[in-house]
Amino acid sequence: MLLSTMAEKELIQMQEGIRYGLLADTEMLFDPKSGRIYGFELKRRGGWLQGGRKTGEAEYIPWEEIVLIGDDRILFRRTKPLHEGMFE
Repeated sequence: MLLSTMAEKELIQMQEGIRYGLLADTEMLFDPKSGRIYGFELKRRGGWLQGGRKTGEAEYIPWEEIVLIGDDRILFRRTKPLHEGMFE
């Protein structure tokens, strides 16, 4: 499946049913040398709390947390905090 085909799919965290928008609204985190995809960085959201987390935290959806890529949605288990230098 092409990444451009996946771009308009909605991201949904399965356990709490939180909607994270479209995959097109994320940044892909990958190793340009090997082509390995680490995950997708989520844009920071405004507001007080979302899903029990402070919304100012940088976070990403790890590739291994993606459970299902369906016709309209991508279901994943959880997000993780994004730390600079963690993919080097």
